[in-house]
Amino acid sequence: MKASILYVEDDESLGFVTRDNLEIAGYQMTHCTDGLEALEHIKKNTFDLCLLDVMLPEMDGFTLATEIRKRDTHIPILFLTAKSLKEDRLHGLRLGADDYITKPFSIEELILKVEVFLRRSKNIGASVEQPLLRVGQFELDYKNLSLVMEGNSRKLTQREADLLKFLIEHKNQVVQRGMILEKIWGENDYFLGRSLDVFISRLRKYLKTDTSLKIENIHGVGFRLIG
Repeated sequence: MKASILYVEDDESLGFVTRDNLEIAGYQMTHCTDGLEALEHIKKNTFDLCLLDVMLPEMDGFTLATEIRKRDTHIPILFLTAKSLKEDRLHGLRLGADDYITKPFSIEELILKVEVFLRRSKNIGASVEQPLLRVGQFELDYKNLSLVMEGNSRKLTQREADLLKFLIEHKNQVVQRGMILEKIWGENDYFLGRSLDVFISRLRKYLKTDTSLKIENIHGVGFRLIG
């Protein structure tokens, strides 16, 4: 089965070239040119991944991502953002996006990122039953992307689950920022470091009901999950 991708881009030339190359790479593409059109497709169809431009007519990419997350907490969302708009990238991550790709981008880079996220999703769905990972009063059900405490379950995005699993596996150890970025993001640069900070903030928010847990920032080095 071909992976199904929702691609939302209002630039006709860029949209045509990108969609064409992804179809050649073997993906089933649904290309929309505005946010409202994309939302209608989300309501009626199931996708394996979303590629969203930020600046869209009718409904911007941020609002669209929020609507997608209301319906599906698992699907990977990748934002396509202008290189100069750093705050846009961070805002998108805070809304629940998994990653971003800066414009202009190479088709090879885009396909690589898409493959990474689809492979992770596929591996989780096809993997053998994994034990729950305990941390404090929480249990991380990595296979189902859920964080459970006293019967209450919170759905996680793929990247949130990846990061929390990594921290749990290195609990009470200092893990370097570069190590986390290489392991979870696949590369280490300044802007991805800012993305990491956003995801750390999300995990702190999720874990705050257990006061025995703390994600400590080791200045200039990295993080340590204490619990």
